[in-house]
This record gives sequence, C-alpha cells and structure tokens, in this order.
Amino acid sequence: MEQSRNLKEKIFSAPDSPGVYLMRDSRGKVIYVGKAISLRKRLSNYLSKGLDSKTLALMNRVVDIEFRLAPNEAMALLLEASLIHKFKPRYNISLRDDKSFPFVKISGEEFPAISITRKKDEPLGRYIGPYTNAKILKNALKIIRRSFAYRSCRALPGKSCIYGRINLCPAPCTGKLSRKEYNLNIGNVILILEGKADLLIHRLSRIMQNKSKARDFEAAAGVRDQISTLAELSAGLSGVNRKNELEDLKNKLGLDKLPERIEGFDLSNISGKQAVGSMVSFYRGNPDKNNYRRFRIKEFTGIDDYKMLAEVVRRRYSRLIKEKTALPDLLLIDGGKGHLLTALRQINELGLSLPLVSIAKKEELVYSSTKKRPLRFSSDTPALNLIRRVRDEAHRFALGYHLLLRRKEMVGR
Repeated sequence: MEQSRNLKEKIFSAPDSPGVYLMRDSRGKVIYVGKAISLRKRLSNYLSKGLDSKTLALMNRVVDIEFRLAPNEAMALLLEASLIHKFKPRYNISLRDDKSFPFVKISGEEFPAISITRKKDEPLGRYIGPYTNAKILKNALKIIRRSFAYRSCRALPGKSCIYGRINLCPAPCTGKLSRKEYNLNIGNVILILEGKADLLIHRLSRIMQNKSKARDFEAAAGVRDQISTLAELSAGLSGVNRKNELEDLKNKLGLDKLPERIEGFDLSNISGKQAVGSMVSFYRGNPDKNNYRRFRIKEFTGIDDYKMLAEVVRRRYSRLIKEKTALPDLLLIDGGKGHLLTALRQINELGLSLPLVSIAKKEELVYSSTKKRPLRFSSDTPALNLIRRVRDEAHRFALGYHLLLRRKEMVGR
C-alpha cells in the first residue's frame, strides 16, 4: 500500500506522547478516531505490511491525520470517547454499537451515583461512552473524583462512609448537601467526560471570582484547585490545534508574526486590600508556568485598576529591558479599552513596540492596539478560545496569590 508523502511525514512527525489521533478523508471528514500511549509508535503501525482488510480499507481513504495530546493514557481514553461521540466516524461504528464495551453510568436518582457498566439497564440513567478499556477508564474517574467528588454506592446509605471521610464523596446521605448543589457537581463531571474542560474552566473562573468578592476565601481556594486540575486535563489539545489558534489570532489582529510568546495580565483586590497583579506566560498556546510572575502593588494604596496595571506593566518590562531578556510577541490585558490604553502608554514610554490586546468581561469585545475598532469574535473562534484561556489563567493566578496573602494576613492577626 502506497501512502502519500505528506501523510507519511505527518506520521513520522507525531509526538512520542499519549494522545488521540483523528483520521480524515479527502473531504476533511473524520472517519476514524483512535488513542495511543505513544502517538508516533501507534501511527507507525499503519505504515507496516500485513494490515487486515478493514485497516487497509481505512488507510486507502485517509489523506490527513490530526493529533491531540493528553497528559496521560486515562485522559486520552476520555478524549477518544468524546470525539467518537461528536464525529461518529464511519470506521468507529463497531465501537459505538458494541454493547460489550464499558460506559460511564450516571444513575437517575435524586442524588445520582457514577459507576462503570456494560449494560444500559436503567431507563432513567444517563450513559456516556462507550470506552475501549475499563481499567484505564477507572483510573480516569479516580483522577476526576479527587477534585469533583461524587457518590458511587449502589444505594444511598443512612450515614457517611469512608469515601465521605476522605473527601471523595460529598456525602449527600447526611442531608447537609442540597440536590441542586450535588447535581451541579455531577454536571461538571459530565462536561469533563464529554471533553468540555475548557468550557468548565471558564465557568469556574467566574464562580471563583464571586466567592472571593463575597470573602468566602476557603471556597474560592477550593474552586481554584479544581481549575488547576482541569487545566492539566484540558492541556490535551494538540500542537496542531494550538498552531491553528495562533495563526487565527495573528490573522485577525493583523500581526506581523505568529504570537508564539503571549504574556497575560490580571489584577486582584478586595476593598483595596492585598492588591496584587499577575502575569502568566503562554508559549505556542500552552502555559509556561516557569515564567509566571506575581506582583504586590507597592506604589500606592486604594482601588485604582489603571494605576495598578500601569505599575505591573512598567515593572515587568523595565526589568526585561534591564536584563536584556527576549520580549513577548503579544500582551493580553483583562479589561476594556481604558486598560489597553493604560498598558500601551507604559510600553510606549519604555520605548518598546509591542502589540497589545484586551478583552472586556461581559460582551468579550477584543480591543487591539493594531485596530481602530473593537473586534467581536464568534464564540467558537480559535483566536477567542486562546484569548480566553490566557485571560482565565491570568485571573486564576492573580486570585490565587490574593487568597494566599489574605490567609497569611488572617493567620498573623
């Protein structure tokens, strides 16, 4: 079997990492989705001789392959199942129809239990899957359960069990948790299983902000930890997808080059106390946590976002100039036009020429130093997805630092 040179090059360039691969035909339609511990090794098998007739028929139709990385095999399994559910690929039909494969079952009870099953035997239950490996699926659910606790017992007991005591179950059996609160958490688990961790991160970021404003710092810290877990899970977007996001952002902003290094800024304070700023760094669309920075506001006290932002931006890039360190390709500010102009003024006064964007909170209008008018992107635009991801991570990092200082302040009293 002869494969096109481009397809072979794509396979040979596949990363030696866990992930999922999507095979497309000449029309760009996904016809097969598979997972692997090593994408490179798994895909290389498709080039070998002696393939069975079904695999030969598949490869004769494949013209392109897309990769999506995952932090581990368990998360690759979840991603594989969600993509099969989304695209319904022709050559995965046997998996979707075969009842011998495991499903995740969410029972139809008032406080649903989550379990693994091979039978759809409960009319009111919800079933997600199927999945290709029950053992790996169990590991994936263990990872999720550490941050998004749920019950797994067959019948609701009269008192809390060991899972409640080790925080793997919110113990609805005790009557201390409302049905609404519990089912909100089950909805979060479903989003993860359906491969929508990015959407959940966006929602939780708002909840964390509201908890912090209400001075419920312990709850805000708990949500922050959930976001951190999700950030690891959602890091499974492929290098191909990240590059698409970068190219889309470059084109929409009219940048001269691909914004490989993006630095995002956010501020956090409550009633002017413990005012802090954060800077996160993204390289080629992924968080580069070694280059994150925190800033305690030193030059004034009170509430003034513009002064805070000016101080943080000035301190950041004065230091880079002094240290003769490479500058980012793009700056991203959480805020509106006023925030953009404030940051731009500091950049100009330092004699630098860097493109900036800011994103307004409610309508998500994007203001750019390269455009006269604000930009409005559709909700699924790759460029907007990247902007949101940087913005949400900057917000999480700023609020996390603020919560840390608040707790230290309370302990010191």
